[in-house]
Amino acid sequence: MDLGLKDRVYIVTGASRGLGNATATALAADGAKVIVSGRDEKGVTAAADELGEDAVGVVADNADPSAAQRLVDTAKERFGRLDGILISVGGPAPGFVADNTDDQWQSAFESVFLGAVRLARTAAAALGEGGVIGFVLSGSVHEPIAGLTISNGLRPGLAGFAKSLADELGPLGIRVVGVLPARIDTDRVRELDALSGDAEAARTANEARIPLRRYGTPEEFGKTAAFLLSPAASYLTGIMVPVDGGSRHGF
Repeated sequence: MDLGLKDRVYIVTGASRGLGNATATALAADGAKVIVSGRDEKGVTAAADELGEDAVGVVADNADPSAAQRLVDTAKERFGRLDGILISVGGPAPGFVADNTDDQWQSAFESVFLGAVRLARTAAAALGEGGVIGFVLSGSVHEPIAGLTISNGLRPGLAGFAKSLADELGPLGIRVVGVLPARIDTDRVRELDALSGDAEAARTANEARIPLRRYGTPEEFGKTAAFLLSPAASYLTGIMVPVDGGSRHGF
């Protein structure tokens, strides 16, 4: 199926590795041009180089108030247009209620929440009909995840923001979608498994609770996200799509 991505231009944040990188790779493989961003210059440069001449790397921290406009300006200056953005950020510090400090909450709010809102707002002002804004959120939108208290507090709020944004931008022909990964085999998930003291045992236990009995791959996530960002998904907006192997039991 042709997703209609050829020559369309997307910004993907947090794209030097993990889920953002997998999505940027899937978009580029189908003919899109991509602005990839991340905080680590070496990682961003390597990611852009691997994607080829139709990719540009920009070192940017989502928490930086100037980052959103710089990314939009780069897309327009380099490729002459902007068709969409996928807002992906690293997960906030793990921990239970008693563990997380005010500084950790503040840092996560600036990066995970306010940074995402600012990116979406800035992109919305630059998008026209057919544009799309995507958020990489988490299964914690629907059900809290033990040991990820900060994420549990912030992700559902972003989902609510995304739903409000979908209502406001819908009349302009701009879509808003959320993608909810669960146990995808990334560095972040391996780090979380290792917090148990026995990463292999934690993974085995987690896989036993997943109907497909395995972790997902970044590539599986990336292809799903690329579809949602593509013109092939032109009548999908205001939705939260779980990529979790069936872990969510609700409809």
